[in-house]
Amino acid sequence: MSTSVRLGVISLSILLSACMVGPDYHRPELTTPVAFKHVEGWSFATPADEDTKGEWWRRYHDVELNQLVEKLNQGNQTVAQYEAQYRQAFALAQSSRGALWPQLTTSAGKTRAGQGTGSSTSSQAVQTSGIRTTYTATLNASWELDIWGRLRRTLEANQASADASAATLAAMRLSMQSELVQNYLQIRVMDQQKRLLSETVDTYKRVIQLTESQYKRGIVASADVAAATTQLKNAEAELVDLVWQRAQLENAIAVLIGEAPANFSLAETEAVPQLPEIPVSVPSQLLERRPDVAAAERSVMSANASIGVAKAAYYPSLSLSASGGYRSSTFNDWITMPNRYWSVGPQLAMTLFDGFQTKYGVKQSEASYDASVASYRQTVLTAFREVEDYLVALHTLGDESVLREQALAAAKQSLKQYTNQYRVGLIGFLDVVTAQTTALSAERTLLTLQQSRLINSVQLIAALGGGWEGLSVQD
Repeated sequence: MSTSVRLGVISLSILLSACMVGPDYHRPELTTPVAFKHVEGWSFATPADEDTKGEWWRRYHDVELNQLVEKLNQGNQTVAQYEAQYRQAFALAQSSRGALWPQLTTSAGKTRAGQGTGSSTSSQAVQTSGIRTTYTATLNASWELDIWGRLRRTLEANQASADASAATLAAMRLSMQSELVQNYLQIRVMDQQKRLLSETVDTYKRVIQLTESQYKRGIVASADVAAATTQLKNAEAELVDLVWQRAQLENAIAVLIGEAPANFSLAETEAVPQLPEIPVSVPSQLLERRPDVAAAERSVMSANASIGVAKAAYYPSLSLSASGGYRSSTFNDWITMPNRYWSVGPQLAMTLFDGFQTKYGVKQSEASYDASVASYRQTVLTAFREVEDYLVALHTLGDESVLREQALAAAKQSLKQYTNQYRVGLIGFLDVVTAQTTALSAERTLLTLQQSRLINSVQLIAALGGGWEGLSVQD
């Protein structure tokens, strides 16, 4: 290659890289607070959704839960749907990259054509016809010079869309994992509630036996027996109610891991996973670890690049094309030098008038960009709110838990004293019923509170994009 040709190629490359119509991307401005309001030391800054977050569900130290999440990662059909959509977006981006390169096509064919020829005499026309066979072999080359950056902006938009699709896939996977973990934790707390109600039913049955014995001896009235029976049946009804609630959660887990509910069951256990330790201080790289925030920003990138694609329609397009091949009327001497042909030349095309379609196409792209910016800002604000909500909930529920434990201890002590007084006939059975109801309510409230704290911890981890793995934190 001669020096002049090389310089020409370099100059053309510089020209093509320099000319790109449309705005370059800049992250939309956001007004954000310096730190989270409800926890001193928590703050946020630049997102990093591609950072490794680790297997956050392992913080609950439950082997069966870990196995279920692994099954979800492999078998969840919603995740599979979004994974296929990402592959589709990725293929589109790769396809648009190919438009930057010259295009080569080839063809070979045989045609038979006939044409009528007329000759006339003084009295009549004699019509004759001829049939011609043609063999062709052609190689075509074309290259659209991306002078105004239309193809590069298209690639930029499609690549951003693919990245947004990847982030959406990560967001959906995180959502499914979060839902499964929450359902599992609820089931484990329900197992404790079921055990509590079963023990309560056994206790109430013994109370009925005691009350009936005292009634037969004339110590208490029949109303005491009726009250004890009412209390027992209410407890048994609540126990039955837990059965269908647990079954619904079990069915939900089956669907999440990609199995039919009829083929899945979760055995009861006595242990409830412990609340994970929430760090006291976390560095600022948190909220943009959230895949939904990343997806929203990459949608802004795509919309921004689409403005450049729309504006490029104002400018002419320049293509270089060349073709060559062989054409013959006989097969034997088809591919020979006398039958060769070729053509080469540039083509400049420009729309002179399109009824203002290009103008409003640009306006449409700009409006789409504004909408995506608003969506991005709303996504970030929602993320801030969710973290604040779950932080204040965890701390409030923690304080409430201490008070509820004290209330339960007092209720159990009160029940013990009332039961002893009833045995010796100092008080009526109604006082015992009230004490039993209060103690059961306090214990069930404490279990419900434990469930709420566990659920909020999962929601907080999900709101932070999957935890704080890989960050320098202070526990």
